[in-house]
Amino acid sequence: MKLKSIALAAAMSALAIGAHAEGLKVGMITTLSGGGAGLGIDVRDGFMLAMKQSGRDDIEVVIEDDQRKPDIAVQLADKMIQSEKVDVLTGIIWSNLAMAVVPAATAQNKFYLSPNAGPSALAGKRCHKNYFNVAWQNDNLHEAAGAYAKGAGYKNTFILAPNYPAGKDALTGYKRMYGGDLAGETYTKLGQTDYAAEIAQIRASGADSVFFFLPGGMGIAFLKQYADSGVDLPVVGPAFSFDQGILQAVGEAALGVINTSQWNKDIDNAANSAFVDSFQAEYGRLPSLYASQGFDTANLLISAAGKADVKDQDAFRAALEAAEFDSVRGDFAFGPNHHPVQNIYVREVIKEGDVYTNKIVGTALENHADAYAGDCKM
Repeated sequence: MKLKSIALAAAMSALAIGAHAEGLKVGMITTLSGGGAGLGIDVRDGFMLAMKQSGRDDIEVVIEDDQRKPDIAVQLADKMIQSEKVDVLTGIIWSNLAMAVVPAATAQNKFYLSPNAGPSALAGKRCHKNYFNVAWQNDNLHEAAGAYAKGAGYKNTFILAPNYPAGKDALTGYKRMYGGDLAGETYTKLGQTDYAAEIAQIRASGADSVFFFLPGGMGIAFLKQYADSGVDLPVVGPAFSFDQGILQAVGEAALGVINTSQWNKDIDNAANSAFVDSFQAEYGRLPSLYASQGFDTANLLISAAGKADVKDQDAFRAALEAAEFDSVRGDFAFGPNHHPVQNIYVREVIKEGDVYTNKIVGTALENHADAYAGDCKM
């Protein structure tokens, strides 16, 4: 079966890839329908591209759609653990879903590799030896945005994010590195699409800049409405609101906006160049941040499976901790709480031909670790 047909089938129902022999079985629970589906599709496609390139026929992947609903994610995880007998879980995009699934999965001695959600609770006091985040801790990209805003001389930023764990981590992270005054701080509804009230608050606030974290369709709606409002304040945000899939929908309104990311398509290393080219060849589009995270997560898993049997949990965990794979980010290492220590870059939205994309224009934070590792006692 070709990978493209697999991708279509996965969006509609569960599926399994790979040999049904004894080996490693992976359960991917991610968002493939409804709001935010593009994020889950990109994680899935990046993950499955790495699986295809590996040539491994002893790793089986079962994929399910959580519909961005915590109760469904929990039901799927229970089914995968109890009925499917998976060894490893992965795929969750949203932090409220991760908080519902990850602690229960690790309590049942399953490994969880996060390709996206990195809530602060799971990086700190509720960390677990079988939980690894291959993307970032939620605060990190927002910390980088705060560091950029401070360096740019912004003194009175208006900040907003959705009212859920990742939104709270976002504003906490921004404030940790920004250090200036706040013209306003607002939490919006998760999934909100009308931002007229928030834009009116920004207009009246006396702000000199705006920071927002609104992933997926929320970011598209906000940026379009902000551009149409006539409010002309510089905008800073994390990559989630200015990533590849979002930019095409936003269009010209995003040009010149500064955002922060641990990955971009122009990071100069062989693994990243090959990934960008092969992803475009396979799917007919540029990869996103989420696709890069799915790709790295799969390659971490493949590297560990090549060194240890997942049934020997101590050996498999040590193989994951070693992270001996070619990351699209370049050098890759875990901190003591199994979250990455990595560079976070400053990107600017540009247009290449007819395609809106990002280019790296600087580095906000070097070899950056999260703020919660000291609270993690494994």
